[in-house]
Amino acid sequence: MSTLSTPVGGQATYPVRISVEPALEHRNRLTTAFRFILVLPHLLLVGGPAAAFFSWNWSDEKGWEWTAATGVLGAVAGICAFIAWFAILFTGRHPDGLWRLSAFYLRWRVRVSAYAALLRDEYPPFGDDPYPATLELRPPEGERDRLTVALRVLLALPHLLVIWLLGIAWGFTTLIAWFAIVFTGRFPAGLYRFSLGLFRWITRVEAYLLLLHDEYPPFSLE
Repeated sequence: MSTLSTPVGGQATYPVRISVEPALEHRNRLTTAFRFILVLPHLLLVGGPAAAFFSWNWSDEKGWEWTAATGVLGAVAGICAFIAWFAILFTGRHPDGLWRLSAFYLRWRVRVSAYAALLRDEYPPFGDDPYPATLELRPPEGERDRLTVALRVLLALPHLLVIWLLGIAWGFTTLIAWFAIVFTGRFPAGLYRFSLGLFRWITRVEAYLLLLHDEYPPFSLE
């Protein structure tokens, strides 16, 4: 398997693993040219790769912005995380049904984000069918860490700042990659590695904020 899709070092043991089969050459220029239009149905359901997810808070106004960034199912996953936050604090357990629903959302979002970010050309399935971009989540075992759950948003703030800064660069590199694919049929390897790395980083932090596990995310593009 290519090193573009395989975690290295200690990252292999982290409970959130994102794998994308690399697609650098012979890209589909036509679907790339109209990618934003083609992905719209999925964006309404689970959102795309934008880091706007992290601007959400519990007010109605910001909640609408968060829904627009993560889609309808993403809004449901956010509500599940809010309920699970209380459940974990009082019982030390994440209700199984809520965990599965949030995990389902995040797996779907990974597939859509890979397509929207031009990492793959295959149209993503509506649901949990196979796709060359996958998310593996290891369910937490035993009692949850109530202290880190209580302070989850504060603990994630350093990541959110870095992701916000790198996300600006990601927007520019994705635009460059769009032109490169449309005119040459190729995604530059360096830009691909950066895009995939930041994509992994954002997904790990989103899983952490959705309370799907308690391990602190690494500051890493690997």
